[in-house]
Amino acid sequence: MSETVRIQSRDFWVKVVEMLQQNWALIEPEGGSVIVYFIHDLGGVFDQLTFDSLREAQMALRSNGFRRHDELLSLAEIVQPPVEPFHRTQHPNGPIYSSGRCWAES
Repeated sequence: MSETVRIQSRDFWVKVVEMLQQNWALIEPEGGSVIVYFIHDLGGVFDQLTFDSLREAQMALRSNGFRRHDELLSLAEIVQPPVEPFHRTQHPNGPIYSSGRCWAES
């Protein structure tokens, strides 16, 4: 059984990566910083990045193609965010965001 990841935030950010496939992100305060958890459609947390502030995390998500789910009304009607329990998993291509392969520094 995989490790459960407890995330309080439900302010989902989404990036459509392929037809019928999305990557989701949730921003969670952690001490004096924030962690962005990246989640696939089935609730698996496959990567994470740490930022100094909420504003920095939001700007980085936007500059990397993520948008708040509730901002994209046409998408929100047909695509729902993953549901709990969130659990640790691996992306088939490894840590795609924290490695920098699919992440541009803002």
